Amino acid sequence: MGILAERLSRVKPSPTIAVSTKAMELKAAGHDVIGLGAGEPDFPTPQHIKDAGKAAIDNNNTKYTAVGGTPELKDAIALKFKRDNGLEYARNQIVVGTGGKQVLYNAFMATLDPGDEVIIPAPYWVSYPDMAILAEGKPVFIDCPQEQGFKLQPEDLEKAITPKTKWVVLNSPSNPTGAGYTRADMKKITDVLMKHPHVWVMTDDMYEHLVYDDFEFCTPAQVEPGLYDRTLTVNGVSKAYCMTGWRIGFAGGPADLIKAMTDIQSQSTSNPCSVSQAASVAALTGDHGFIAENNKVFKERRDLVVSMLNQAAGITCPTPDGAFYVYPSVKGCIGKKTPDGKVIESDSDFVTALLESEGVAAVQGEAFGLSPHFRISYATSTKVLEEACERIQRFCGSLS
Repeated sequence: MGILAERLSRVKPSPTIAVSTKAMELKAAGHDVIGLGAGEPDFPTPQHIKDAGKAAIDNNNTKYTAVGGTPELKDAIALKFKRDNGLEYARNQIVVGTGGKQVLYNAFMATLDPGDEVIIPAPYWVSYPDMAILAEGKPVFIDCPQEQGFKLQPEDLEKAITPKTKWVVLNSPSNPTGAGYTRADMKKITDVLMKHPHVWVMTDDMYEHLVYDDFEFCTPAQVEPGLYDRTLTVNGVSKAYCMTGWRIGFAGGPADLIKAMTDIQSQSTSNPCSVSQAASVAALTGDHGFIAENNKVFKERRDLVVSMLNQAAGITCPTPDGAFYVYPSVKGCIGKKTPDGKVIESDSDFVTALLESEGVAAVQGEAFGLSPHFRISYATSTKVLEEACERIQRFCGSLS
């Protein structure tokens, strides 16, 4: 018998991290590679947030903190929920973790018994299913194709709910599609959930502030206050505040659930980094003007990428509402051959051939549960995006 636990056989490494790693390895070996796999802003952390982190170090705020976050940060998070979402959470209803991923993982670990079902709309962020599986839950996928705007439909949700359903996971704006639920969309979903009091809502709002045009963000407990007592509202500072490496995520929810998640954290990682917590207080309570400035750049990049990809033979690319991803279809490329005779039979074949022939690293739609698509992150410079899209156009033009 080997050393590894059986449960690991059911879990796959993150495909998005794998793509970024492969791109870095090829670059290190001297290849001309453009990596469009990573989901992080290319803007630096704003100065006032960095200054707060430096001050924390200088003031010796470098000790253990309370497991679930400092009182100062919990108060800043409570202020954020009230200000941005109209939601009231007390300190004992808030937990801070080392990134949103840990918060989601702890919630599954605290609540799932073997066989409990977790409804996950597809395409989904790659980590949701594997986290549920590690906690001995069973992911239940609902396809949300491009024709539906990549959004969960109320009738499909109704059909998927069973007595074993424990959670429904919602993510708006979405990774990987950038699709967002309007208030009307969300109300249809929450109306279904109100009919099933045993089902809890896990909402991943990480891209809340990264929205474009006239899109207005909303979160489930805000749209339907009747769901407040069975909703975990998850967010963090990584995306909007350009703080991916600081590793701070947080959630508001019922006190009993938050206590259970905190107990799990106390026996795994314990508290998040004290310096990162101090910086996050400054992020949540300080000047937010930079978000609109960054979004203006993101919108320009989005429009460029959507336009250029729609000019590539065999690709159709919808315009996302938020986040910094596009999720184009490669349906028109399936069945075609590359110049060296390889047949493109799937989106995995497409991204592999694209990387090999043009040095553009993207993530296959299969990783997110809906094919034939691929994901591109446009959180990189306009110049790089232009070059990448020209290479994609050239690659698609070479298929026959």
